[in-house]
Amino acid sequence: MKPETVLSRLAAMACAALLSACATPPVPAPKPPAAPTLAQWLIEADAAAKMGQYDQATSLLQRGSAAYPADKAPWLQLAQMAFDRGQYGQAVLQSQQALERDPEDKVASSIIAVSGLRLSGKALADLSRQNNLNGTVRSEAQELARLLRASLGEEVLVPPARRPAAAARRAAGSANAGTAPAAPAAKSGNSADPFSGLK
Repeated sequence: MKPETVLSRLAAMACAALLSACATPPVPAPKPPAAPTLAQWLIEADAAAKMGQYDQATSLLQRGSAAYPADKAPWLQLAQMAFDRGQYGQAVLQSQQALERDPEDKVASSIIAVSGLRLSGKALADLSRQNNLNGTVRSEAQELARLLRASLGEEVLVPPARRPAAAARRAAGSANAGTAPAAPAAKSGNSADPFSGLK
């Protein structure tokens, strides 16, 4: 076979392959699935938490916070979930993350304040039970109690529980004696133990 014939056949085959490639439309690449929106993360996490699947809810919120690092919403939801479950240390940490993104957020500040008070109240109760509340710890706790009373406008932070049976006996005794019940003693503003209302 002549070399010219071989070359012409090869050229014809190359042209045919090229034409057949041009005739086949290119297959579009599959589109990647759309990333979930922050609202979707929050809704799914809330649904998981309502079903008691707290680990799954936490995982969803952490993934949402990683996908939307500038948004405070996942951190607030994590903080509220931890607070509702009595995990006050975690609630404080997650609220601080929300405050880093929005220093004016009142919900995060409230969670920190109440969680801190609950942790402090438990620690003070434990120390009081052990009769180990003294020195600088005691003076700082007294100062904290004074500030809380001033902030709340209350003389006593936690009013003592009333005893219905004793109150009923006093009322019955007064009625039998035909006299009005005695007025309760005035509260002393300077009691010996400022933590008596916290116990």
